[in-house]
Amino acid sequence: MGIQDEIVARVVYSVYLIDLRLWKDHVGYMKRINHRVDGSLLTDAERGDLKLLLDLMQKDAHPRLKGADGTEIRIPQPIFEVLARVAQDMRHGRALVLIPEDEAFTTQAAANYLGMSRQYLVKLLEEHQLPFHRVGSHRRVTFKDLRDYESKRDAERHAGVNRLFARLQGEGHYDTDYTGDDAR
Repeated sequence: MGIQDEIVARVVYSVYLIDLRLWKDHVGYMKRINHRVDGSLLTDAERGDLKLLLDLMQKDAHPRLKGADGTEIRIPQPIFEVLARVAQDMRHGRALVLIPEDEAFTTQAAANYLGMSRQYLVKLLEEHQLPFHRVGSHRRVTFKDLRDYESKRDAERHAGVNRLFARLQGEGHYDTDYTGDDAR
């Protein structure tokens, strides 16, 4: 394993599109972590350069970086895929945030991310439904644990909707022959 692959294996980042309106109360927090890239701040010329970069990325299966001294380094595939995603989203003016999976969120920031009240989040923490650690007397939740909880919660919601649909269908309350036409 090369040094680049080892670095990729040890430091895992997640790339997320964010709706900045959801984070308006935590702009200070987002500025502190300073992993935000905003495509809307690009000039038209820079956006055009991104299109050329994306065209090149699609043609070259083995991308490399070339230093001023002529040294070439192959870009590891996971990094290449992240760069391609960032370039594509920035070209369309989207803002992205790079967050290390072990980034520790305050309970308020974690609750905002999950779309719930801080009090409800604290209840989940105390019931051990979501892992956390303490920094002094303050609770912190890692981004990875937030994502895991969010995936589990969403899967449970989908399963509940599917069970409800199956029950309604079984009881004959759902008409599968409906075509959308008015019956007159």
